Amino acid sequence: MAARKAAKKSTRKKSGRKRTTRKTTRKTGARKKTTARKSSGRKSTRKSTRKKGTRKYGPKASSTVESAMHRRKKGTLKTRGGRKVTSRKQAIAIGLSEAREKGAKVPRKRSSKRSS
Repeated sequence: MAARKAAKKSTRKKSGRKRTTRKTTRKTGARKKTTARKSSGRKSTRKSTRKKGTRKYGPKASSTVESAMHRRKKGTLKTRGGRKVTSRKQAIAIGLSEAREKGAKVPRKRSSKRSS
């Protein structure tokens, strides 16, 4: 049996490239334990004026956005610069801004975070 194994080993085809053994270095020692971050104890300073059960957007606002979406689908919705709107998000933004102008219940615009 041992003679057969020895014979098999010698008949194997050797590849042309040289095999190198890689040494893996493992850092031994104690791993650094991660501790859970504690909250600073402060909660957000801005209190919500909206009650839990109230609507964020009024029904008039949703109908204005719906109208803007239909106009976008139709191809008649334009930006203030006069260009045709193809983006869904832009159509929603235009609808909300129109609703704001009409005085519908819509939350105020977020301030831009860009600084120029």
